[in-house]
Amino acid sequence: MAEIKSRKPANTAFKQQRLKSWQPLLTPKTVLPTLFAAGIVFAPLGGLFLYESETVNEIVINYTGCDAVGSQETTLTGDLYSYKFTSDNSTVIRAPSYKSVPSSTFLDSSPVNGGTINQCFIKFSIPMELKPPIYIFYQLTNFYQNHRKYVKSLNYNQLAGEVISQGDAAASCTPVATDANNKIYYPCGLIANSMFNDSFSSLRLLNPANTSSDNKTYTFSETGIAWPSDKQRFKMTSMPLDQITPPPNWIRRYPNYTADNLFNPQTDEHFQVWMRTSWYPTFRKLYSNYQQGDSLAPGTYEIQVDLNYNITAYGGTKSIIITGTSFLGDRNAFMGLAYIIFGCVAALFGITFLGWHFFRPR
Repeated sequence: MAEIKSRKPANTAFKQQRLKSWQPLLTPKTVLPTLFAAGIVFAPLGGLFLYESETVNEIVINYTGCDAVGSQETTLTGDLYSYKFTSDNSTVIRAPSYKSVPSSTFLDSSPVNGGTINQCFIKFSIPMELKPPIYIFYQLTNFYQNHRKYVKSLNYNQLAGEVISQGDAAASCTPVATDANNKIYYPCGLIANSMFNDSFSSLRLLNPANTSSDNKTYTFSETGIAWPSDKQRFKMTSMPLDQITPPPNWIRRYPNYTADNLFNPQTDEHFQVWMRTSWYPTFRKLYSNYQQGDSLAPGTYEIQVDLNYNITAYGGTKSIIITGTSFLGDRNAFMGLAYIIFGCVAALFGITFLGWHFFRPR
């Protein structure tokens, strides 16, 4: 007689669903203390974070239109700049002004390939003494670094110094993979090609008597601005020079690659910072820092900018930000407000449930 097959699960704790389990019971004795504790802890923390954010001094200057004003110094309107200081002294806060002057060299004295660029001279005031550390950021708006095709447009093997083929470049870097002569762009991809390449000078304190010999320069460093992990993942290419070419938007700085003029991603920290893409269409990235030295004295300052980046092609704006820092970083009220709102909401729910339990107990 044939054996009858049974579909009954085996007699085990798992298959017969006899495993021990625990289910939380949401009672007033457990829920109400948790809500009130969250409100008591998070709301004051948010107030502390918001206070620390407000203690950060910050200057934001939108210089997108500097390229068009020419040599006539133009004062910025109120919507193009922002001064945020913890206190003011007798020094007058002047509205920033800028002008642009053509130049055949960059700030580092290297020649401009194919003509000239405009250099923007921005004047602004600092009404109080600022102690280091002080940072210079650039901010871009309406620039979507989080677009899927943009984020994927790079070749990690190439950035690690390995030799790649034209097929490898086309698979990961299209449409910025190879030029008309089938040379591989180095570095290839949309991220590298769109790299921010305006240059900022150090800050110069202008003497009220307008004697340039008495101007004081505060030297900012462009090293130490990238994450250590980013420095480790970039290496100099080992490909022959006749097989690679600079990206299209790099032509002014790199007309072609030679042994003496070859881009090195391992030492270019601005490139390392740019390659860490932002989640948001409005973002700021660190350009330079002033860690040690004399405090910035109150007065009128000037900074010089190489206008080499066409942000209007993306329909956005570009700004320079000069800021201090707190233990939370630069000036940003989001974390403090988020903690305050969460704490207040938790306390409100606690009061609501307490009233409900008092009038209509379970």
